[in-house]
Amino acid sequence: MKQYVVDELRFTDYEKIKAYLDACLGPGQMEGIYWVPLEENLLNDVQAAHTECKPFYLALELQSNRLSCELLVRTTNRIRCQCMEYANEQQRNWIIAFVDAIFEKLGIKT
Repeated sequence: MKQYVVDELRFTDYEKIKAYLDACLGPGQMEGIYWVPLEENLLNDVQAAHTECKPFYLALELQSNRLSCELLVRTTNRIRCQCMEYANEQQRNWIIAFVDAIFEKLGIKT
């Protein structure tokens, strides 16, 4: 699985990140899993054409010592579809910038 990982988090940083993600994305159905909606302008041609599969998400997993982002674009509307695939370069850069902005906003040094 392709991922973007920030590890060696301090517990105080974990608590800040968890509070922020809970407030911004809402607590997920599974503890520590957050769904980040992918912006419409970032969809590739196949994803944009699959209106029945929208919205698309990238998953963040927060553990006490790390934050990881699975680089697989998913939909909650289907289990399998050709529109679910690894993030392209633009989508990957967007989610990395998203995570980095959280750390910057919270004053967490990585």
